[in-house]
Amino acid sequence: MIKSMTGFGRAELLDEEKKITVEMKSVNHRYLDVNMRMPKKFSIFEASIRSLLKEYIQRGKVDLFITCEDYTQGRMAVKYNRDIAAQYMECLRQIGEDFELDEEVDAAALSRYPEVLTMEEHESDEKELWSSLENTIRRAAEQFVETRSQEGAHLRRDILEKLADMDEKVAGVEKRYPDIIKEYREKLETKVRELLADTHIEESRIAAEVVLFADKICTDEETVRLKSHIAHMGQVLSEDDGIGRKLDFIAQEMNREANTILSKANDLETSNLAIDLKTEIEKIREQIQNIE
Repeated sequence: MIKSMTGFGRAELLDEEKKITVEMKSVNHRYLDVNMRMPKKFSIFEASIRSLLKEYIQRGKVDLFITCEDYTQGRMAVKYNRDIAAQYMECLRQIGEDFELDEEVDAAALSRYPEVLTMEEHESDEKELWSSLENTIRRAAEQFVETRSQEGAHLRRDILEKLADMDEKVAGVEKRYPDIIKEYREKLETKVRELLADTHIEESRIAAEVVLFADKICTDEETVRLKSHIAHMGQVLSEDDGIGRKLDFIAQEMNREANTILSKANDLETSNLAIDLKTEIEKIREQIQNIE
């Protein structure tokens, strides 16, 4: 089943100690581009998170938001940084010697120096924390993929409808071709009679001119290839994930054939059909940009 590159997923984990919320959304992008916003304590898991997301996503610009509320009491503790305090004391002693000053620094004063005393959160069990986070991300990713799949189904139906419409227009070009030749022959005969004022016309010369004209405006190769591309795209739409680039390439080839038909068109009806084909192809290409 094809997937859209637009999606949204959300999941929560709630227990006695914490509440983890994961939200993810995406828009179109040529490659997979993941942007994360999360608490600092989760930064150690960044590589693991990116690896996990690749299991669910191939392309798209993904924004991942992770929040965590800690309900545990007494998780903050005061930490005494002895090495930093020692450096302050050494600097103060040196200042006293250099300027012949008395060292009058008590413990209370020293504790107010930056980084001597800091508030830190008790370390959580890394393995347990990752297990909780991974579970929440996976549930959000599964919902995310589901929304992408639903949107992908809509895109597939829309593209198939447009392909069916294109098939009809290609058939119209093919049907119109013999009539164009017939009309050209009739106009040519009429013009020759008017110029020669004679009922006797060399059929071989007329036939030769008609053959040259028919060859000039012939679109058989283009319509055959275009029908083949239409059928191929329909088949690709039934394939698994990661078909966006393949579909885009087929659409480019379709556009090439439609351009050639338009350049060869010798009457208004064929021109209009070719323009309609190009319009449908452009609509399909726009839809393909949304496919993973």
